[in-house]
Amino acid sequence: MPKGYEVARVAVKNDKALRAALPRHARVVALDERGKDCTTRQFADLLKSETAFVIGGPDGLDAAVKREAALVLRLSSLTLPHALAQVVLLEQIYRAASILTGHPYHRE
Repeated sequence: MPKGYEVARVAVKNDKALRAALPRHARVVALDERGKDCTTRQFADLLKSETAFVIGGPDGLDAAVKREAALVLRLSSLTLPHALAQVVLLEQIYRAASILTGHPYHRE
């Protein structure tokens, strides 16, 4: 990961624990297959400020978590197992960070 970026994985069993685990000042982005699409460049813009991405478990995210999120985003229109969604998200974070730092990893 480029300097200035942090990736933390926190597994929680309920919504109350999830809310407690989120950084207080971070923009919360809930990941859901019914969320909005964005381009890689738009995704990179999300990383310009502190952002916490939330991936649901096997039963998805609670509706309240999605309502309270600043953005509901989808990685794919397909339903992904949450472990695979983590891998896709990490690759996109790496790609976005490379854009923001001027690294040639992402090609357009």
